[in-house]
Amino acid sequence: MTTNITMRDMIAAGVHFGHQTRYWHPKMNQYIFGIKHKIHIINLEKTLPLYMDALNFLSSVAAKRGKILFVGTKPAAQKILREEAMRCGMPYICHRWLGGLLTNYKTVRQSIKHMKELENIRDSEDFNKMTKKEALVLTRELDKLKLSLEGIKDMAGLPDAIFVVDVGLERNAVTEANKLKIPVVGIVDTNRNPRGIDYLVPANDDSSSAIRFYAQHIADAIIDARSSLPMEAIIAEKEVRRAGKKPMGNKPKGRVVAKRHDEKEEAPVAALPKVEVVEEKTVVVAETKSDSKGKKTAPSRAKKVESTSV
Repeated sequence: MTTNITMRDMIAAGVHFGHQTRYWHPKMNQYIFGIKHKIHIINLEKTLPLYMDALNFLSSVAAKRGKILFVGTKPAAQKILREEAMRCGMPYICHRWLGGLLTNYKTVRQSIKHMKELENIRDSEDFNKMTKKEALVLTRELDKLKLSLEGIKDMAGLPDAIFVVDVGLERNAVTEANKLKIPVVGIVDTNRNPRGIDYLVPANDDSSSAIRFYAQHIADAIIDARSSLPMEAIIAEKEVRRAGKKPMGNKPKGRVVAKRHDEKEEAPVAALPKVEVVEEKTVVVAETKSDSKGKKTAPSRAKKVESTSV
């Protein structure tokens, strides 16, 4: 990745402006530089390296032909994320996060299929043969589906990572991604809880200029990563996946789960004593039968009993 970003660029975009001091979250205290006019100022010396780590991670995902879902439903982010996601060929959610979009993707996929069927009907000659009321009902249903599903109709499966603007507003998206262990890159302002974010970027999430700054550089990094990947590597990766093996490469950084204090380590299992066979004998036991008069008859069968001494 050849993106060169400086703190001066971040200041020009307004990345350093946080929220009013009365709305701050204690977990964001380490990223606050100071206060000016009752507004928290974010420490860009910490924001810049964290943002570069997020860019490098998203670039590595894109280099492996992974899908990155852009999520931002607030008015200041809708148009910007839609434009940048379409520019780099990534899926996006900009209108409303549907509950279960990730955890219940099978049902969402059926809705996407239904939306595509309605689009085919609208573009066919049968649409002109419909009555005015039927055409209106179909158009309204299609427009409603497109508001929520237009950005993910070509996603073809769960994303490999998600990029979220305003993690507080998009808490449902973060929660579903955490359940499925999908890495989350999040823009976290001073009034938000950074819980559940794998790649945290402490920065302004309200200004349209700041949001455009994040989205443009992420889209540029994705485009550069895809263009720099040679075709031989793509073909080799497809062959490896077709063979049922995992492709070589660095795994995306995940969330580290600390060991609970109440968990006890299991004691090692003691080795079993070695058993040696010293002697093996075969004993034939004859079974006899008695007739009704009490006389013994010839043995009818024999049992083979193996005795082993240790």
